[in-house]
Amino acid sequence: MLSDKSAQVLLSKYSPTTMPGKSAIPTTNRSSATIDAVKSYIIQHDLKPGDPLPTEAALCEALGVSRSSVREALRKLEALDIIRVHQGRGSFVGDMSLEPMVETLVLRFALDRASGTESLRQVVSTRRFLDLGVAVAVTTAMKGTANPELHRLVERMVEKASRGERYMEEDSAFHNGIMAYLDNELISQLNAAMWLIHQTFIPDLDVEQDDGLLQTARAHERMLLTAEAGDEAAYRQAVIDHYAPLADILEMS
Repeated sequence: MLSDKSAQVLLSKYSPTTMPGKSAIPTTNRSSATIDAVKSYIIQHDLKPGDPLPTEAALCEALGVSRSSVREALRKLEALDIIRVHQGRGSFVGDMSLEPMVETLVLRFALDRASGTESLRQVVSTRRFLDLGVAVAVTTAMKGTANPELHRLVERMVEKASRGERYMEEDSAFHNGIMAYLDNELISQLNAAMWLIHQTFIPDLDVEQDDGLLQTARAHERMLLTAEAGDEAAYRQAVIDHYAPLADILEMS
């Protein structure tokens, strides 16, 4: 969580009153300042993913920096999925997905193998909090709906679990389908990001085998049925049951 001081710094950095205009960027820490200036340009001009940015020459003139500074800034912003650079076409606002965050967290946890169980515990806890937190919105949005594709996904999960097989593809599609009802892109991206991190560490810990796989598959089925029925309490219990096998192994409360 951001400290009050960190929050003030971010708010100040992207406030319209502090965003750089046409004045030259100071030479001190010019690389970071150029990156911030490009971000500020996107905000000031209300650009959306896919919108074009000015040419490198135009950015150099507007920001008062060299072309090398602009290119370095664009390269770093591209790594963060904030900018997309197409050779011969120019630079565009990126999708701004959470992929960089996922890669950072995976690396962070991978470097801490000694506490791998604790890392997975944190990820599973976050996923559970997220699923429980949207219970009201999900059951309200899905009440009275019919979802044949989600039911087919659940059937395949149960079939695979009965054979002792994992069902990662179906699991991902199921959760994406549930979250799609919220019409909230950030929630959907957070859900997908935490799911990916979760699945990255599951094989190393050799959990969710046999009985746990089937129990979790059946819990998905109850999540779907209770969401369609608009039963929030039952949906929340199904979510808890969904994570129960893994929670037991990880000794989560």
